[in-house]
Amino acid sequence: MIVLGLTGSIGMGKSTTATMFAELGVPVNDADAVVHALYRNEAVAPIEAAFPGSTSEGQVDRAELSRQLAADPSLFKTLEAIVHPLVREKEKAFLDHHRAARAPLVLLDIPLLFETNGANRVDAVAVVTCDPEIQRERVMKRPGMTAEKFALILSRQVSDAEKRAKADYIIDTGHGLDSARAQVAAIIRTLTREKGA
Repeated sequence: MIVLGLTGSIGMGKSTTATMFAELGVPVNDADAVVHALYRNEAVAPIEAAFPGSTSEGQVDRAELSRQLAADPSLFKTLEAIVHPLVREKEKAFLDHHRAARAPLVLLDIPLLFETNGANRVDAVAVVTCDPEIQRERVMKRPGMTAEKFALILSRQVSDAEKRAKADYIIDTGHGLDSARAQVAAIIRTLTREKGA
């Protein structure tokens, strides 16, 4: 089974690209979706202990947690120490399941793939990219997004240029959905043909 890691900076179209892989039959483990689920379950108690007042009604209040992190960015390390091991457990269960089912190819959708040394856990990396102008335009349309918040997010991410330099495959989403879909299909063909799957 080939494990492909998918990553890309905010606003590059990574989630849409991951959906394209899923639509073409590739099992996808979405790290962000896993975190959202953990924020309603296993991560609630340890996050409340480390960030008092950051949970309500039995789940993490993402707005309050974001506020505390913005006030003291050094706390990101505390949060990551809680969340990353839980995410890894879910990822391992996903991989074990699909390995047993003899899936030829699976996708790990990991926003902070390079930042968390995730590249060591995959066979190849695909980076989703687009022009910075398109990226900014997409991100600034998000509800509650500000230039300051965008700058903070970018400051915590490996630069797009560095990601592209480390990539085995690059998917440019700046030319529309059909173009991106064709790039995704080509990567799937290449990887499954390489392993004779």
